[in-house]
Amino acid sequence: MAGTIRSLAGPVALANGTYVTNIYNPASALLFGVITRIHIINTTVGALTFRLYKGATGANAAGTELYYNVSVPANTAVDYYMQDRFESTDFLVGGASGAGLTIKVDGVETVK
Repeated sequence: MAGTIRSLAGPVALANGTYVTNIYNPASALLFGVITRIHIINTTVGALTFRLYKGATGANAAGTELYYNVSVPANTAVDYYMQDRFESTDFLVGGASGAGLTIKVDGVETVK
């Protein structure tokens, strides 16, 4: 895989109470993306949870969960490392249990 690790999405606030926000999708059918790190920060004084899915745009179908109701402690940042390939038809979709979580996605986009 050729390419340089860079920010693929964010930082952006995760939507409060909804889990269908599109966070990342390769911009072209000529590219595929590989997510290598998801960084989430909680800027509140209480724990919050998040959910992330890999699937269709604006969708959170059962069986497509990457992370489900994962708790992020108050005033803390967490990192999740992975090697997950995203085609132009794949979307990283998700949201949070409350306002205060911010997500940043790093990885590589490569020409097919």
